[in-house]
Amino acid sequence: MSATATSFSVALPIGDRVRAMAFYRDAFGFEPVGEPTEDGVPEPLVFRTGEGALLVLIPRGGFGWVLGEGRELAAPGTSECLLGMSLTTEAEVDALVESVRRAGGAVPAEPEHKPWGYTALCADLDGHVWQLIVRP
Repeated sequence: MSATATSFSVALPIGDRVRAMAFYRDAFGFEPVGEPTEDGVPEPLVFRTGEGALLVLIPRGGFGWVLGEGRELAAPGTSECLLGMSLTTEAEVDALVESVRRAGGAVPAEPEHKPWGYTALCADLDGHVWQLIVRP
C-alpha cells in the first residue's frame, strides 16, 4: 500500500516572523495563507508555493518544540537540505536572483549553465538555500 498525500509541506526554522514573511513575499512573490495576527503575520506562517505544496516558517524556539526532546536544531547558516524551484526560462532565474538580492537575501552561486541545467543558488534571511533551475 502506498500513501497518497493531499499536500506536501516543508517547514523551516526562522529568526523573525515579520522579516521572513516580507522576504518570501518580496523575493519569491509567495502570499501568506491565513488571517494576520497582531504583528501582521498569519499564525502559523504558511505560504502556498504551488498546487498542494506549502512552505511553513516556524520561529526557532517553536521549531525545536515541534522536533521534540533529544533533537537539536542545526545552527543558523547550516544547510541540511536544499530547496528546489524549477522555472521555465533562464530570464526567470535571473529575475528571481535579483528579486532575492533586493529583498535582502544572499546569492551563494550566480546563475550559470551546468550539465543539469541553468541554475543559481539563493539564500533567505535565515540562510536556507534555494536552487533555482531551468532543466535542459
